[in-house]
Amino acid sequence: MKIVLFGAGSAQFGYGMLGDIFQNRTLQDSEVVLVDIKPDALQVVEDAAHRYIQKHNHPAKVWATTDAEKALPGADFVIISIEVGDRFELWEQDWHIPLQYGFRQIYGENGGAGGVFHALRIIPPILRICSQVEQLCPDAYVFCYSNPLTAIATTVMRKFPEMKFIGVCHEIASLERYLPDILQTPIDNLHVRAAGLNHFSVIVEAKYLANGKDAYPDLIDRAKEFFASEPGYSEIWEYVQKTGELPRTEGERKRMDLSFIEARSWSDRRLFKKFIDWFGLVPITVDSHMGEYVPWAFELADHRGIRDFYTLYKYALSRVEPVIEEESVHERAGLMMEGIITDSGYEEPAVNIPNKGLIPGLPEFISVEVPAKVGKDGFTGIPFPDYPKAFGALLRNYAGVNDMVAEAVIHKKKEYAFQALLVNPLITDARKAWELLETMIDRQKQWLGYLS
Repeated sequence: MKIVLFGAGSAQFGYGMLGDIFQNRTLQDSEVVLVDIKPDALQVVEDAAHRYIQKHNHPAKVWATTDAEKALPGADFVIISIEVGDRFELWEQDWHIPLQYGFRQIYGENGGAGGVFHALRIIPPILRICSQVEQLCPDAYVFCYSNPLTAIATTVMRKFPEMKFIGVCHEIASLERYLPDILQTPIDNLHVRAAGLNHFSVIVEAKYLANGKDAYPDLIDRAKEFFASEPGYSEIWEYVQKTGELPRTEGERKRMDLSFIEARSWSDRRLFKKFIDWFGLVPITVDSHMGEYVPWAFELADHRGIRDFYTLYKYALSRVEPVIEEESVHERAGLMMEGIITDSGYEEPAVNIPNKGLIPGLPEFISVEVPAKVGKDGFTGIPFPDYPKAFGALLRNYAGVNDMVAEAVIHKKKEYAFQALLVNPLITDARKAWELLETMIDRQKQWLGYLS
């Protein structure tokens, strides 16, 4: 197999993906090409890969280039995890400038006005990569880890409808982290499915495999007691400050023991609690993500937890000393590549693919996050004909935003970007929305100047 990694100069992504490829017996003979626009960062990751290969006498072949046209010919799999510019500076602009205009968004990465600007900025370079894939390796599977994933996947699938493009996210890992303790049974005794949009998804089905009994009533009852006192990112940040140790959080499947720290009530999950109370559904992620899509989140969310998560994330990336791990699997793409190669037919818990009737009531063009069977013919999404109607209505409220973001990027139209703001449920003042758009284009001209 030939696997091409875009964004491989990122230590978090490059080292993590290399570790998963090296540990996977199906993939370990692969040719892996590292691609990044930053040659110095790329060289660091390439050198680490070569040291690992030499130390372990590993059969993989790894090389690096800044030239996508050299990397892509003959590729079987392409994996994208990129950002542009100064990630945190731009993120803070996406988050704080809309707040200055009175738009009450709680995070600014994926939803709200900030999510629109993030999407308008990151999608064009991803489309350029996909255009090169179409020309140089059209049969390759393309896995994307970048955010805002729903907007990215929706746009790519509109521009390149025949491409084997799959959006991948870590959030589903939280189910394995918490469900065994909530339901007092091993994860192997549980069959759980979640569905929705990326970062806006809920558990839809849960049952005990041993007896076939519906586990959802138990989940609802016990989740309230469990999460009411479960430590969140504020407590993790407190732990880091006290101990100097930096635990892994993203994609982690093991629950962290913070019993010695008194947790705030419903830490990270005050809005999360309302989805349980009002919709009878358990989300798969915390307030910072779920709250980006609903206009009533600002009053309810745990804002301290959101700020502490951001502080922890920024701190972690500035201090991480990455290594190519010799155990466990953290990135889902490795398992999916193995599933395709071996035609295993296993069920991947969350992929972002075109809706096409998987969640009723949503347009076919929108990318939805659902489980899928994985085999030699790719991904077959699991349909949810009885998807909860009220939560489905919330998803529908945001479908138009991603529709217009796709149109704005593909057609390079400023008025379409403005319309993406106007149809956004978090935007409440049209005149301020136009002024915000002009301000953001001016501030981020290098990336948004294409909007004419």
